[in-house]
Amino acid sequence: MTANLEADATTAARDWSALAARIVAWGRELGFAAIGIADTELGAEEARLMSWLDAGRHGEMDYMARHGAARARPGELVPGTVRVITARMNYWPGAARDARTVLDDPSRGYVARYALGRDYHKVLRGALAKLAQRIADEVGPFGHRVFTDSAPVLEVALAAKAGIGWRGKHTLLLTRDAGSFFFLGEIYTDLPLPVTPAASAHCGSCSACITACPTGAIVAPYELDARRCISYLTIELEGSIPETLRPLIGNRVYGCDDCQLACPWNKFAPVTGEADFHAVRHGLDRATLVELFAWTREEFDTRLAGSAIRRIGYERWLRNIAVGLGNAPRSDEVVAALRARADDPSPLVREHVAWALARHAG
Repeated sequence: MTANLEADATTAARDWSALAARIVAWGRELGFAAIGIADTELGAEEARLMSWLDAGRHGEMDYMARHGAARARPGELVPGTVRVITARMNYWPGAARDARTVLDDPSRGYVARYALGRDYHKVLRGALAKLAQRIADEVGPFGHRVFTDSAPVLEVALAAKAGIGWRGKHTLLLTRDAGSFFFLGEIYTDLPLPVTPAASAHCGSCSACITACPTGAIVAPYELDARRCISYLTIELEGSIPETLRPLIGNRVYGCDDCQLACPWNKFAPVTGEADFHAVRHGLDRATLVELFAWTREEFDTRLAGSAIRRIGYERWLRNIAVGLGNAPRSDEVVAALRARADDPSPLVREHVAWALARHAG
């Protein structure tokens, strides 16, 4: 009993504001561009999430429906949570070939800028674990759990509450000083830290992101239908890509950046200071579709070891590139590459190759 009373007295006497300031400073030392702290009240976001799920806009991402309201209730996901520390880390790779240049060359495969370097899950998780350890060194053992896009967390809503940006009309987090080319990570904690004020929104009447979406996935401001989103179609979708959407995908073989590239705030996006995001793997910022389609399974596994792309597997990688080749200008090289995989062991790959060849035959 005496020990508990002493612990309660220590907690009550602690200067939580000073600790919060130190957490921000430690975060910056670890490579984070911003740190914010939010409470766990997400009632409005929960209603929005459930409406989105009811409309089926999550597509085949069944894990979102499985977790349901728990995504919007941090205290249920991690019992004892009273605050969420949110961190953002810039990823724009300054040395990569210009994104628009690649998109405008239909013979090349476009890979979303976040996936050109090392898998962000590992980088962010490591940095967040170090931040949690620094907090523990200061306050002693404390209840917490680290998340890096690895569990049912409403990270944009929490980041907006924590004041490190606002939700843009494309549904991503936006900031005035860094646009949206950054990753988010969280530490759920039982420490009663002071919350940081929310940021005001600055999208105004701009609708550039909505207009820029190749497939019309942003169905209204702040509303995304994942079933039409190229990032969903090339990464999350396990089966066949709907034929009506294939021509709209163009040469995007992994993810899509169009809504972000169109956003005026991203002219302020800084180049990342994280070395792991600077390293462009195996020419992924400029490789041709024919080159990528020629990779063997062993080459895919080896070259993309430690990359987020490897998570989709070889079969979906070929599926995506087949669509890109179907959208590429007809040439002997393109047709030969497709014919070389016309009898691929995978029914999924064969289907998309047949579609691409039919496009060129027409």
